[in-house]
Amino acid sequence: MIDLKLLEHLESFLTDSRKEKFTKVLQQRTKHFTVATEDVYQLHNTSAVIRSCDVFGIQEVNIVEERNSKRIDREIAMGAQKWVDINRFHSVKDCVLNLKAKGYQIVATTPHANDCELHEFDVTKKSCFFFGRETEGLSEEVLKVADCYLKIPMVGFTESLNISVSAAIILQHVTTKLKQSTINWQLTEEELLAKRLDWIRKTIKSYDEIVQRFYHQ
Repeated sequence: MIDLKLLEHLESFLTDSRKEKFTKVLQQRTKHFTVATEDVYQLHNTSAVIRSCDVFGIQEVNIVEERNSKRIDREIAMGAQKWVDINRFHSVKDCVLNLKAKGYQIVATTPHANDCELHEFDVTKKSCFFFGRETEGLSEEVLKVADCYLKIPMVGFTESLNISVSAAIILQHVTTKLKQSTINWQLTEEELLAKRLDWIRKTIKSYDEIVQRFYHQ
């Protein structure tokens, strides 16, 4: 349970504009959709995907680092990793099991399958969009466990897009459709409170000292 009195006290250290920004952004956050990247080699691609998630209101990102384990490029993510929750996994199996336990269907993004084009995608289903390696795409392991395959229609000579571009296109489309629907896509009240507290912790440099004083005054 979130201590509401502590939360109120901590928010007194924020400017009005910062509190308003938190409220405005949180109203647009969702866990109805999430994203997973699988062993993306180029660091800037993972960072750019995280940035897109923040821009389009996706609260959680899942990073599978079975082969490649690298830090998030702070410059390219432009601070997005501060506001988006990043879940790291050492294997596809662990990631998929975690997502399934949360009720997500696994959506493999690939230009080579004829299952579903982006404009046909059913946004009512809680979904995780998987993006694969730059040159190889998604592994067979992901493709085998996927509940559906999703592709962006392309009409040129080029058959694929950079994963960060693909992620931005897909997330913009599905979140726009989601917010036009009657689905209850927003964070729960408990999730909102927890995220307010988390963002305050990441904003106030003297957070620990303030909390300690609050409970010992």
